[in-house]
Amino acid sequence: MIPQLVRHNRGFRLLISASALSNLGDGIALVAFPWLATLMTRDPVLIAATAAAQRLPWLLFTLPVGVWTDRADRRMMIVRTDMLRLVLMLIAMTMALSPAAIGDGAGSVLALAVVTFLFGTAEVVRDNAAQTLLPAVVDAPDLERANGQLMTVEQIAGQFIGPPLAGLLMALAAALPFGANSWAYAASAALIALIALPRHQPSASPEGFLTALSEGLRWLRGNPLILRLAVMLGAINAGFAGGMAVLVLYAQDVLGLPASAYGMLLTFGAIGGVAGGLAAPHVAGRLGMRNSLRVALAGFAISNLTLGLTADPALAAMALATEAASGMLWNVVTISYRQRLIPGTLLGRVNSVYRFLGWGAMPLGALAAGMLVSALTPAWGAGPALHAPYLVAALTSALLILLASRRLQGA
Repeated sequence: MIPQLVRHNRGFRLLISASALSNLGDGIALVAFPWLATLMTRDPVLIAATAAAQRLPWLLFTLPVGVWTDRADRRMMIVRTDMLRLVLMLIAMTMALSPAAIGDGAGSVLALAVVTFLFGTAEVVRDNAAQTLLPAVVDAPDLERANGQLMTVEQIAGQFIGPPLAGLLMALAAALPFGANSWAYAASAALIALIALPRHQPSASPEGFLTALSEGLRWLRGNPLILRLAVMLGAINAGFAGGMAVLVLYAQDVLGLPASAYGMLLTFGAIGGVAGGLAAPHVAGRLGMRNSLRVALAGFAISNLTLGLTADPALAAMALATEAASGMLWNVVTISYRQRLIPGTLLGRVNSVYRFLGWGAMPLGALAAGMLVSALTPAWGAGPALHAPYLVAALTSALLILLASRRLQGA
């Protein structure tokens, strides 16, 4: 059955369709980029560096992108970044077709890191613009429902379909996933271009860049609950990025999985994300914001502890499902809260400051995980060392549960 919001709101229908295609491409890239890196080198630091490069733009560019988002046509920002990602996929496809790149080591990995850095830069712009665009497409009372449906579709495409498809394509030829992605991003751009927005949109005043940015910073400082959520998200995402940075090696060396099975592992994990996206609006309505966030944090702790202790693919898949469901619950609750509370003229800037704090730690977490595994491998061995980042993330989540009990009063 097609949800009512999708049936009756053409703008949302186009947005959710474009998001499905874009996230299908992201899900394919989630497998294809790190697996291509492992064909070039087995050094965990270099492999983690490609993941860190993709997340580094969240630290470098999130704040200026927020100012830009409040001044530019948010719809066309999405179109242009999807087209940029199309070009980057074609470059990655060329690298995968080059016999000189495979097994070349540091040189090829660093070139791939440049591609992932540019890919991540486009992602920063697109995600901030898309999240800021949604309140112009749906009415405020529909935000939880729209976010839940949007994130569920993104999860299905990006985690349920994309990874196994990438695994199958990668098993046939290393270049095929990147070729498929180019089509996905082209179609996404075309759909976004068809969205017709209301004629009168809130626009930021034409003050200077620093003045505009400081206005967003002042608003966030004046809302301590959202500021605390941003800092907590930074700690969560650092652990998540660390786990994802070494997951491809964890799957190969601990779980013993080939490329196709690695994609299926991520797909089974995505089942939890789909369930979480569908259930999150109802859970939030029943438990309230504060208790919903406690449940999400408990899920993060349990999932990472499991990954830190197991070598069983089935348990690992269950852990990834738990982590994805917890992430969906956290995101639906906090994103809807921000979209409802932040004024439209400030939404891009405040979102960018929030995401700078919440996502800027991801490249640091990814690099730290690679360095931790590299440091522990001589003494522990490759397999046991790959468990360490997940144990650190589990401990971090447990500490955040205590912090949430004390610092999220009024949520």
